[in-house]
Amino acid sequence: MKVALVVNRVLPDTDTNLTEILKLANEASDTGADLILFPEAALTGLINNDIPSHDLPLGQVIPGPVTEVLSQLTRKRGFWLAIGLLERDGDKLYDSAILMTPEGRIGLKYRRIQPQWHGKEADPSVYCQGTKLYKLETPFGTFAFMICGDLFDDNIIKQLRDIKPDWLFVPFSRCFNDGSCDQERWDREEKSEYIKQVKTIGVTTLMTNYIADKEMLGGAFGGAMIVSSNGTVIDSFPLGKVGMLLVNL
Repeated sequence: MKVALVVNRVLPDTDTNLTEILKLANEASDTGADLILFPEAALTGLINNDIPSHDLPLGQVIPGPVTEVLSQLTRKRGFWLAIGLLERDGDKLYDSAILMTPEGRIGLKYRRIQPQWHGKEADPSVYCQGTKLYKLETPFGTFAFMICGDLFDDNIIKQLRDIKPDWLFVPFSRCFNDGSCDQERWDREEKSEYIKQVKTIGVTTLMTNYIADKEMLGGAFGGAMIVSSNGTVIDSFPLGKVGMLLVNL
């Protein structure tokens, strides 16, 4: 299986972001990628501010217009596409991820369980979480999602170990408070913590983060990494750079 972990730049305009997502997905497909993974909230960035009038319009109906565009692409090019999207379901908002099949179907939808994608005081009738992990059988084995902070929650980890997927996708959104893309700081302070969690889970994990400027609620510093079930880094992509990590697994 050839995988592409894409690091896209997220701008304030979602139409521009969708155009870039499609462009990068086509470029990844041109390399022969069977599976393409985008970050958490890849279309908008995680720019919700706990004000429903601002945040609900960021959400996508799933299925809806954006997923139909992605469906047309995966059906035309014949690859699997995993991507994080803020999801609007009526008057509720979720931090979600979907896996599109090469036939253009939504094969898997996951709603983040860990709640720290929004503030503690956010209206719980609007800002909602999922409750369950799922996996999908594919020709490459079984796929499952976690999103960002899920990776550090012991109860969610227990759920994942119970369903025993072959591969784990972790789209995420991370920044440093100063808005920097500090590779040395990531390597010194953060990277080992992610590796430790993957080793605890015991599932080979693919994770990628978008890039955004600090003005977008702190931004995000990018980077991508594939970690084996025993905690070995198979390959990684540097912080602060738009592009993709291409690996044969």
